[in-house]
Amino acid sequence: MYPGGLVEPKSYTPFARKMAEKGYRAYIAAMPLNLAVFGQNKADSFIEEYPGNRYVIGGHSLGGVFASRYAAEHSDAIDGVFFLASYAYDKGALYGLDMSVLQITGTQDGVLDRSKWETARTNLPDGTMYVDIAGANHGQFGSYGFQKGDKEAYLTAEEQLQEVTEALDHWIQEMD
Repeated sequence: MYPGGLVEPKSYTPFARKMAEKGYRAYIAAMPLNLAVFGQNKADSFIEEYPGNRYVIGGHSLGGVFASRYAAEHSDAIDGVFFLASYAYDKGALYGLDMSVLQITGTQDGVLDRSKWETARTNLPDGTMYVDIAGANHGQFGSYGFQKGDKEAYLTAEEQLQEVTEALDHWIQEMD
């Protein structure tokens, strides 16, 4: 999991804990200056720790952008990419790669640029799974409080986390 820009990695601890409860090994990458742009290859150390395992990578907001860049450059090591309120820029295009992709957004997200998100869909494989969580906002994809420009969520943070981790679990199970 690559954190959003300027977000402390510990903000994703509830997410990692829920995924671990579902039986997955979950890692949160600590980025230099809390910016994934300076730590795009952080996943290398996690993959090297357990060689031969299957891996999915993803991130929230800016973290998802750099997770997709990593996946595009390491498609031999990555089976799937998940985006939480994020998308793949051209340099992280996954179209044409043998990779599963999940995009999760929230209807109350006031930070995600929906026009850029829509344009960036061309960078994803045809079989991409899209989940738009009713009532979810941008900040509650992590646990760091309200973010400037965001809208108020109609879900509690726990409800949003539950929906996110259930969607991820379903997506991963579909990959098998």
